[in-house]
Amino acid sequence: MTLASDWIAFHADRTPDKVALIDQASKRRYTYAQFNDRAARLASYLQDNQGIKPGDHIAILAKNCSEYFEFEFACIKLGAVMLPLNWRLAVPELLFILNDAEAKAIVYDSEFADNIPALMEGTGISNVLRIDYNGATPADNNPEYEMALSSTDEHVIMSPQTTHDTPMTIMYTAGTTGRPKGVIITHGMTFWNAINISTPSYLSGHSVQYSVLPLFHTGGLNLYCNPLFHHGGTVIVAREYDPGLTLETISDPDIGVTHFFGVPAIYLFLSQHEKFAETELSNIVSWGCGGAPMPAALLAQYARRGIIIQLGFGMTETSPTTFLIAKRRALVKPTSVGKPLLHTRVRVVNDDFQDVAVGETGEVVISGPNITPGYWKRPDANEKSFTVDEHGNRWLHSGDAGMVDDDGCIYIVDRYKDMYISGGENVYPAEVEQVIFQLDAVADVGVIGVPHEKWGECGKAIVVKAKDTDITEVAIIDYCKGHLAKFKVPMSVEFVDELPRNAAGKILKRTLREQFTGEISKISD
Repeated sequence: MTLASDWIAFHADRTPDKVALIDQASKRRYTYAQFNDRAARLASYLQDNQGIKPGDHIAILAKNCSEYFEFEFACIKLGAVMLPLNWRLAVPELLFILNDAEAKAIVYDSEFADNIPALMEGTGISNVLRIDYNGATPADNNPEYEMALSSTDEHVIMSPQTTHDTPMTIMYTAGTTGRPKGVIITHGMTFWNAINISTPSYLSGHSVQYSVLPLFHTGGLNLYCNPLFHHGGTVIVAREYDPGLTLETISDPDIGVTHFFGVPAIYLFLSQHEKFAETELSNIVSWGCGGAPMPAALLAQYARRGIIIQLGFGMTETSPTTFLIAKRRALVKPTSVGKPLLHTRVRVVNDDFQDVAVGETGEVVISGPNITPGYWKRPDANEKSFTVDEHGNRWLHSGDAGMVDDDGCIYIVDRYKDMYISGGENVYPAEVEQVIFQLDAVADVGVIGVPHEKWGECGKAIVVKAKDTDITEVAIIDYCKGHLAKFKVPMSVEFVDELPRNAAGKILKRTLREQFTGEISKISD
């Protein structure tokens, strides 16, 4: 059984003066020695003042900040389990997660102080610690983060009993019945993700990443922040994503950003910013993208700037990286995620769990040391989500439809739950969206299936027009007729100012279905 390591403590000893972490909003900068000291002091406080023990679950409710990573590594030192909370959730949703996860404490951002009394009352949690963001001090008497750190001495050293199988994080994702599931993420999963992602993204101790994804999401923590801490590189964390600030930051030679990872929506909004065309971006070594299908037209727009975006695929359950397409294939196969990364295995299977033929559609299943051991207190979900084959290999069912080409490259066709059936034919909205995105007058698009008397279901495209352009429903449908089979062509188009998206940048198809069909779906996005 492999022992886990404290990456920050290692680099604090080896390269103590190397800058590890920059909080852009507060302008705080910490070397590895300072980062390690602060994490150790926090661990000491949580242990001595709040009674946190190995295996305890501790929640954090905060926007992106340097304290988030200090909290993560304090949990690692204690052998405790981090519980990141989505700050966009309502109090009842947060209460479900806190109670389901049996959380023992909450570290919270002062911006969310108004929610804390209800969360404490609804859970019985009494151990809380407040991060005062930007000098904001709410009117509560809860302990304050900086005072807690200054009140204790560093003495917590990571337990030698912590192994790669020890849970490190529980991250809640939406469930198929609307009840979120807690994905158990181990130390080993986080380690293998760092290994898997490093080669295709060219990460090293010299790398500097600008991190804009929310840290309560696996992409925020692990693409590429945690892998960079494993290497001893530098992370610059933004409080929230802002396209203008992003362009300013990643183009500044004095800052020296080398790596950037975003979801398609981030790249879309970046390309639509008025300063995009004039901003020098040649210093970026690796542009990564995941979380949703990337429109081929958007990839081509960046390629005209000499920017090669590597499309990837992953899940919270896979820690998350499973694919990141090689640069040499990124433009040749713009809708493919390429081949599985080094230490993971992927198959595309039919209902009998047999590999599908080239060009056929099946479910993507994944195996390897980067796969979750299961869901917290959900034996029902564990039974449905994993299959052990005749050789004893354990496979995670992704719920994604995929296909394989002659070269062995995999294409994620769409989520099975987003597929609709029109006249007996399966239609995957992502394919239709790719075509509509080719129109210059389309800034954003989501396609859903809606009821139809004759065909059972038909497609409806919900479109955001590009700035200072105009396009009609007829023009969009006619374009689709020239590029898609008849049964895939949407029968109607609605124009909106903005599409609803979740924290990972995915279009909330459930919200669109509710808005445009009046049906309240039991399927969560």
